[in-house]
Amino acid sequence: MLFSEEWLRHYINPALSSDELCETLTMGGLEVEGAEPIAPAFTGVIVAQVLTCDQHPNADKLHVCTVDIGKGEPVQIVCGAPNVKAGVKVPCATIGAVLPGDFKIKKAKLRGVESNGMLCSSRELGISEDHSGLWILPEDAPVGEDIRVYERLDDKKIEVKATPNRGDALSVIGVGRDLRALTGAELSLPDFSPVPATCDRVHEVRNEAPDLCGRFAGRVVCGVNAKAPTPQWMKDRLERSGQRSISALVDISNYVMLELGRPTHIFDLDKLDGPLTVRWGKEGEKGELLNGQTVDIDPYFGVISDNNGIEAIAGIMGGDHAAVSLETGVPVMFGVLTTENIEQAIERAGTKAGNKGYDCALGAVEMVNLIREIDA
Repeated sequence: MLFSEEWLRHYINPALSSDELCETLTMGGLEVEGAEPIAPAFTGVIVAQVLTCDQHPNADKLHVCTVDIGKGEPVQIVCGAPNVKAGVKVPCATIGAVLPGDFKIKKAKLRGVESNGMLCSSRELGISEDHSGLWILPEDAPVGEDIRVYERLDDKKIEVKATPNRGDALSVIGVGRDLRALTGAELSLPDFSPVPATCDRVHEVRNEAPDLCGRFAGRVVCGVNAKAPTPQWMKDRLERSGQRSISALVDISNYVMLELGRPTHIFDLDKLDGPLTVRWGKEGEKGELLNGQTVDIDPYFGVISDNNGIEAIAGIMGGDHAAVSLETGVPVMFGVLTTENIEQAIERAGTKAGNKGYDCALGAVEMVNLIREIDA
């Protein structure tokens, strides 16, 4: 389980250093296999805005920029990045800054023009291998703020090794529960208040394999802007947890999985034909998955299907046909509980072992809340 320390501390923040937090988790039974900083050490880099950008008089590939660094008069900086232009906000290493590799920023002349600092790419700050151009920051980034503070670059990626009997710890909230028991610190949970229905669309679901799935439920969400950009804070948390940002709806599904330990799948309602049915697979069936692979289905596979065929392999991966896309307007979220027999299904669907249907419903509520936040 890989997660961001900042994400964990958003829910529970005991008075422990990073090293002490990792030691506490390990001694409590969740072995920390590694804790790596998000960014290497550097100082003197702040959020800046390019005010003007003119061609260098003596070099075709250089520009002379006037840059607002949030204090005093704007400074002149020579920049060779292909994406530099007036109006963008970027990291700026000011005079006296020290970049990774002990590279010190000094006043200099580039092809005869004075330069008082350096506009930076993410690669130059040791954050990624992207060297295509400057690291373009959001429009609302506060000019003059330390980039380490603004981008939470003092965060760490923590990897926890959970034993097979600790599936409850395979989420940020799950780790938080253990940390609360170990330290007594307060654990703040997301708002799980019921979200009232605002559209009257429904979609029939059927469960033809109660020995496979104890409960199958879904929720239709209308009026979704599938092209809305994923907020940077969500992208950061996903990427620091080993998940690549894809699109807002896919990112929300992955976020809920990492946050609550509740895998979900979002179907495009406009692409579904007939009821969604949980059943056992049939000999000779094939499934086209999200990763582009086509797999042979046998009777030991649990599947979710409609009139078009298999739309997902239950609890493993969704199909390509009804996957959400940038044109998706009406996603449907489902959670599937896979079991080995009817007794196990009954036990896991709502007895003392834990109501997994309720857990899935919490995931649906969190998904709706996140959609609201992105659309706001």
